[in-house]
Amino acid sequence: MTKVAVVLSGCGFLDGAEIHESVCVLLNLSRRGARVSCFAPDAPQAHVVDHAKGHVAENESRNTMAEAARITRGDIKPLCSLHAEDFDALVMPGGFGVAKNLCDFAFNGAGMHVEPEVERIITGFRSAEKPIGLCCIAPILAAKLIPGATLTLGAPSEATHAAEHLGATHVEAPVTEIVIDEANRLVTTPAYMYGDAPIHEVETGIAALVEKTLELASAPVAG
Repeated sequence: MTKVAVVLSGCGFLDGAEIHESVCVLLNLSRRGARVSCFAPDAPQAHVVDHAKGHVAENESRNTMAEAARITRGDIKPLCSLHAEDFDALVMPGGFGVAKNLCDFAFNGAGMHVEPEVERIITGFRSAEKPIGLCCIAPILAAKLIPGATLTLGAPSEATHAAEHLGATHVEAPVTEIVIDEANRLVTTPAYMYGDAPIHEVETGIAALVEKTLELASAPVAG
């Protein structure tokens, strides 16, 4: 059974993990028989957004891992306990939490800094040549941490320009498709980088990403 680590960044697309994407990831991993463990930073979110009103809730603080536990029905572990040697693959849904809680791309663009634990994990999986699947805005982490990565963030945008500035090769792709970087064992899909995409199309892209990531996890590394 393939063991997959899923990293979440809170709960809610404006300040945490995108819930539809997270559920689609977990559903498709379950459907394909993977053994899944979920992780999130045990740290405060950058801020809290009132999703009904779309603005920051002043003077409110929430823990990223506690929020992510809402998605996983409480089965969550701190990011510091995730080690590449314990898993066959890594998958990250998107959401603004990636750009706010796992790194500061939302605030600093291409000048972003990645949280040390996140950097350790992504570089650890890459060094071990284990596949990484990234949805939505999460590929910006690969642009920063995996030299010369080929990836998609959907249609041209500030994010795609930032990825190219960081040295990545960006490939425009529709929401239902994936981009595969065989050399770096990296799989990406745009998901809600197309903000008006219907959920079934988002699910189609994520299903393809999960399938390919698991395929790579079971395939021998080319020597």
